[in-house]
Amino acid sequence: MRKELIVHGKKLVYHLHGNGRPVVLVHGFAETSRVWMNQVEILRRDFELIIPDLPGSGESERIPDMSMEGLAEAIKIMLDDHFQATGRKNTALVTLIGHSMGGYITLAFAEKYPGYLRSFGLFQSTAYADPEEKIANRRKGIEFINKHGAFPFLETAIPKLFSPLTREARPVMISEYLSSLSNFSSESLVLYYEAMIRRPDRSHVLKTKDLPVLFVMGKYDTGVAPDDSLKLCQLPDLSYIHTLAKSGHMGMLEEEEKTIYILAQFISET
Repeated sequence: MRKELIVHGKKLVYHLHGNGRPVVLVHGFAETSRVWMNQVEILRRDFELIIPDLPGSGESERIPDMSMEGLAEAIKIMLDDHFQATGRKNTALVTLIGHSMGGYITLAFAEKYPGYLRSFGLFQSTAYADPEEKIANRRKGIEFINKHGAFPFLETAIPKLFSPLTREARPVMISEYLSSLSNFSSESLVLYYEAMIRRPDRSHVLKTKDLPVLFVMGKYDTGVAPDDSLKLCQLPDLSYIHTLAKSGHMGMLEEEEKTIYILAQFISET
């Protein structure tokens, strides 16, 4: 089911699938809600999936505050809208799992609205702020986008997110996925990059929030170093730790079935 609401004069869209314990799946940079579609058909049998198009992605329009905190607030607004429509309390406990940039938003949400959560997860994401090298690379990306446009940037960047194994074995899947991103705007990508550059270190959220945390890493992930993730795994009181042995940065597309198992186990046990 597709749900639409207007916030600050802007359209926000989220998608509902299934029934049961509420689970929010948050996509990352240059993605839409559809990045989770391989997982939906199985997970919807046991859980209620709430999958937003983040402001500036998919069918959702950009909002005035495109920071990680502003995007976290947008998710809260979507949850409030859904819970009100279904007659539940606004603070019904959800499991919130974010991929890549979606993980940064998940941490901002956990910091500001912990009363909404029963657990949360970083799916190929990190709590650390960007190091200087990463900031420099993002600024180069912004320059490229401003000069050449969104899709030429994505044509260069997206294939590199997949592992060498995936690039060799599934080139058609990568090509089809890339084609699905052809409508992305340069403005949204630049705003996301700027927000990621500005985001603070949120390692303390892992230490101070008494919630189970899922960590999913990709063995061949060049965007989020597995060694850094392993350091973060030590911070929560209860961590669920998984490595996708054949994946780069796009595990939900590269290892669909294993991702389903990991998510279902975490949601059920927390």
